[in-house]
Amino acid sequence: MPEPPNTQQSRERAILVGLSTPPEIPRSLVEEYLAELAFLADTAGADTASTLIQEKKLRDPAYCIGRGKVDELLEMVKGDRIDIVIFDDDLTPVQTRNLERALDCKVIDRTGLILQIFAIRAKSHQAKMQVELAQLEYLLPRLSGQWTHLSKQKGGIGTKGPGETQIETDRRLVRSRIASLKRKLRDVSLQHDTQTGSRRSVPRVALVGYTNAGKSTLMNQLCPEARAYAENRLFATLDTRTRRLELKINKLVLLSDTVGFIRKLPHTLVESFRSTLDEVLQADFLLHVIDLSHPGFEEQMQVVRATLREIGVKHPHIIDVFNKIDALEDPLVLRDLRARYPEAVFISAARGLNLSALREAIAEHVGRDYSERKIRVHVSDYKIIGYLYEHAEVTGRRCIDEEVELTYRVHKDRLKHIDALTGYHEHASSRGAGNDT
Repeated sequence: MPEPPNTQQSRERAILVGLSTPPEIPRSLVEEYLAELAFLADTAGADTASTLIQEKKLRDPAYCIGRGKVDELLEMVKGDRIDIVIFDDDLTPVQTRNLERALDCKVIDRTGLILQIFAIRAKSHQAKMQVELAQLEYLLPRLSGQWTHLSKQKGGIGTKGPGETQIETDRRLVRSRIASLKRKLRDVSLQHDTQTGSRRSVPRVALVGYTNAGKSTLMNQLCPEARAYAENRLFATLDTRTRRLELKINKLVLLSDTVGFIRKLPHTLVESFRSTLDEVLQADFLLHVIDLSHPGFEEQMQVVRATLREIGVKHPHIIDVFNKIDALEDPLVLRDLRARYPEAVFISAARGLNLSALREAIAEHVGRDYSERKIRVHVSDYKIIGYLYEHAEVTGRRCIDEEVELTYRVHKDRLKHIDALTGYHEHASSRGAGNDT
């Protein structure tokens, strides 16, 4: 099993801040959001010392929260020896700068925290480039004010300092690096398309879902050789991993584990990870893994579906897979959910419960893209017979005198080529004829 990320560095103490705007966003919902933010902070290496929630209809343009709450937050920072304050809402560059000056400590928002986690978790060269691209695009509008120590010290002709020049130089360097990373990622994407071109005729299934829903654990259960890194942490997996999944319906199905989604997933990350998410776009259908033990699993389902729409996934072939049924204490809850989601599959990936039903559901969906054929050929026509055994699923064989009758199932992407091959044989030989069943 791969080694987990190094988390032995000194941990910071954090305060989490949320903004409630009733009735749209009640306090109870903000508390749930802050619980998730605490999980994110823990993943990034920070311990939550306390939380602060303000009910405010309009965000303060200078501080996001009200001035009085800023003073209250300052007392908490001093009293608890806080290293960092994390806001659940996105902050403008001006708000971040004002808060850091007022609190005299680091201040980041949810987007900055997620970017930090991605930077820690990125292992492959492609993932590191994608994260760096997202970080630079997040940093670019926040460069202003970073060089105030170089700005002009006094007014008058001839006294303009180099501060503005340094800011523009920094912006130019960042823009140049962004352009370079985009070129490199395009090249990597083209290389990936070339390397995986042979997979296009093979049915592909992609695992999607909210982060920490159990996708990697499920992949390890379905494909024991996958050895995907699985941990009770957010964004434990960033790189797409594809493995063989054996099904009765076909010799080979490819299963891909992808990066998890989350509420308020930064747009820069969605864009920079678009090449990784191509596995989702190209999949024949999706397995949407849902953490049934989470109290807000239905909202998480909506987040995943919204993110799929954002990256351009429109096909309706999605199987809802409710995971962690072993964590439900009341069996009536499970019965009610089965009635509400009759097409879904309910499993426990960690304990391997009901995986046979999931395999059957996958086989049924894959089967929709297959056609069944029947053909008679001479026993000596090894070219046709061998090709069918290699590129289709032969489900029946019957010998009739010097002929063999084969019943086979073939994927839609191979159907045209196989029909052309067998059609030529039927036309050239009077011994056999192909028939659709």
